[in-house]
Amino acid sequence: MSAGLAAPVRRAGRLALCLLLLGSTAALPGAAVAQRPAQSEPGAASAAPTSAVALAIRNQVGGRLKDFYRQRGYWPLWIVDETPGPQAAALVDVIETVGVDGLDPERYSPDRLRRLIDEARTGDARALAYLEIALSGALADVVRDMREPHVEIRYLEEQLEPKRARPDEILRRAALAKSTLDYVRTLGWMSPLYVQLRDALAATDPGQGDAGVTIPPGALLRPGMADERVDLLRLRLGLPPGDVFDDALAARVRRFQAARGMPADGMVGARTLAALNAGDGALASDRSALLRLNLERARLLPDAWTRHVVVDAAAARLWYYGGGAEQGTMRVVVGTRETQTPMMAGTIRYATLNPYWNVPVDLVRKRIAPKVVSGTSLERQGYEALSDWTNDASVIPSSSIDWRAVVAGSVEPRVRELPGRGNSMGSVKFMFPNDLGIYLHDTPQKNLFAKPDRHFSNGCVRLEDAGRLGRWLFDRPLTPESSAPEQHVPVPDPVPVYLMYFTASPIEDGVTYVADAYGRDTPALEQLASR
Repeated sequence: MSAGLAAPVRRAGRLALCLLLLGSTAALPGAAVAQRPAQSEPGAASAAPTSAVALAIRNQVGGRLKDFYRQRGYWPLWIVDETPGPQAAALVDVIETVGVDGLDPERYSPDRLRRLIDEARTGDARALAYLEIALSGALADVVRDMREPHVEIRYLEEQLEPKRARPDEILRRAALAKSTLDYVRTLGWMSPLYVQLRDALAATDPGQGDAGVTIPPGALLRPGMADERVDLLRLRLGLPPGDVFDDALAARVRRFQAARGMPADGMVGARTLAALNAGDGALASDRSALLRLNLERARLLPDAWTRHVVVDAAAARLWYYGGGAEQGTMRVVVGTRETQTPMMAGTIRYATLNPYWNVPVDLVRKRIAPKVVSGTSLERQGYEALSDWTNDASVIPSSSIDWRAVVAGSVEPRVRELPGRGNSMGSVKFMFPNDLGIYLHDTPQKNLFAKPDRHFSNGCVRLEDAGRLGRWLFDRPLTPESSAPEQHVPVPDPVPVYLMYFTASPIEDGVTYVADAYGRDTPALEQLASR
């Protein structure tokens, strides 16, 4: 076959195949045939909903949801194999628990949605379409309300300020998820940090189990075993009856332990048993209030699909996210109580290799000037003096400065540390423009990362592994072109960074409680209570 004929024949073959697949629907005047988008629900690939469902959706949908369905050929999000998919019930399950999020479940009509699910199991196209539209409307409402912030943070750029997403944006994100079912079950529209705090709060909620149940003493209860005491444990933690210590129970035990600051090993020994039987009245109340406060803080964060960095100044830890999951974490050093790392959100726009460090004037007075007075020159200490604090400042001879006046505090020169091995900025700093002079940077003081309390900086964030963060930001190793100082390298796709404060701090199996190093919790709790 000649090359000139091959393309028309292939097109004709595809057309014939399309007509065969469309069958009788192709004969309907003006019928909109569902174009199947990428679908990941179990069983969807082998048996898709019929075009009758798509046609029914087209006939029923309107208003705020119409654009979403029109752009996907009216293909359903919640229907699999001409019946409600598991993601439908999963959404209702989530709705019934949104009291944990400070929302009213009845606003989203969970009983009505369950009734519509039952009615749609008959396979009637109109009932399926009605359910489809109702579920999409409910998801849009839940996501918008759950993402509504109630605490304040300073936004350095207007585009970072939260805006109420349009329903079509919310639904499109759900449709693009690898699995709509997993997306709903894991609250994929929220930050993973939010979800961890939410799970811990649910574990302390009196509605999650019967706090009046007493579990008698006995042998260690561990996953995999069967015991009559396991049935009581399940009742205490709000799980269905049974005498088997399964994975679901182990997860609930770990959350219970983490919420109370205990090692989250998922086994019930004497200490965990005592906490379960004590009911933890006052402690649970205090922890519940603290979790709610930190949940509100986490509500400010984007979902894990949005590429971003989070710094927790309370626990001195950093995470970075993208592609729907956490992609890395590391320890950091943050500000002292006197020089606090603020809560704010900015955008990392460039890295500076071989950076200078502008030494704070109080450190010049306390640490550098006395050594100059004693005979150790400024240059020998690895510093140089500048004419002023502008970007056009010039280097001046250190001999032109009255160092005794600097010690006395009557003169405040600008001094910067030269790049090099011992430079306090290390080899790189990551810049998100702000008027407080806060940024993320490398450090030669690696010993500080081994300390449990890492509040030592003047407000900036020192990184345990600046090279790893640089590779993630730039998708390549960051290497200076020469030994020249202050080499600025733009981030190809600027990344938001959120400086947060979590005194209930997420860990692998739940949360742990850390000291309120900056004394922010009490006024924040009072402000929330007055809402």
